[in-house]
Amino acid sequence: EEKLKDKPGYEHLKEPLHLLVEAEFPEDIINSRLDHAVAVLENLLKPVDESLDHYKKQQLRELAMINGTLREESPSMSPSMSPSMSPFNSNGMKRAKTGR
Repeated sequence: EEKLKDKPGYEHLKEPLHLLVEAEFPEDIINSRLDHAVAVLENLLKPVDESLDHYKKQQLRELAMINGTLREESPSMSPSMSPSMSPFNSNGMKRAKTGR
């Protein structure tokens, strides 16, 4: 962004972040809705631990779908899977004879 600031069409990058809201309602309704909007926006602008960032997870999932790179969770990745379903279960698996 620093490199683009001085180029035509990118003048807005020199301005502090802002939001313009226009409305044609009675003043008390506008003030009430603006107060609510400010609260919502302030909440969205707070940094969130990535493991709890549901918006980011959903956006990354949608992007993977668009790019065709979405990998659905397989049952083997599910923490609730029973041990009998595990691909690493030894039932039915035979060990190679080593002569011991």
